[in-house]
Amino acid sequence: MIKWITKLFSSTQKEENTDYMKKYLIVGLGNIGAEYVNTRHNIGFKVLDFLAKKEGLSFETVKLGALAEYKFKGRTFFLLKPNTYMNLSGKAVKYWMDKENIPLENILVITDDLNLSFGTIRIKPKGSDGGHNGLKNINLVLNTQQYTRFRFGISDQFKKGQQVDYVLGDWDEEEKAKLPERLEVASEIIKSFGTAGLENTMTTFNGK
Repeated sequence: MIKWITKLFSSTQKEENTDYMKKYLIVGLGNIGAEYVNTRHNIGFKVLDFLAKKEGLSFETVKLGALAEYKFKGRTFFLLKPNTYMNLSGKAVKYWMDKENIPLENILVITDDLNLSFGTIRIKPKGSDGGHNGLKNINLVLNTQQYTRFRFGISDQFKKGQQVDYVLGDWDEEEKAKLPERLEVASEIIKSFGTAGLENTMTTFNGK
């Protein structure tokens, strides 16, 4: 009898540990409000919106953001668009990470990057904020830089002193034409992160 109970407990514990590792928090950084929808700074939101539309998902307004749940190959992806504005993104990340009991290694943060040419992809397992206020706040709240970030290049084609206007400006016509293909790649990166793992995803997609 004792052996049977021990075996049952061990089995249940193993299942719980497995479930824990199969949950992923995918955070798209951006600002809420109609005026920001098509801006370069909101590429994180745009990537999640693209995946949600492609898979027939709906976002639900929840505490500190909008959330959609995506099931794929035995994994559960929580797609989160914080409603805290960019500079306080960490609050939403921490809340949903704790609420859903998602380990740090299963978090992917999608952000824009001025240092990469338009549409260029760079996935890194850790790193500094690079001057990005969203990442800066996440680093502060989580008290670590050890989480995966997916940087989407928006280039730096602006004149001196016009960085803010550029980042918060709309995509130009050439960029708009190329975005759908880049968003398709971005949606595949999310799925690969949860199913193929970080190393394989980096090998497959970095620089593409």
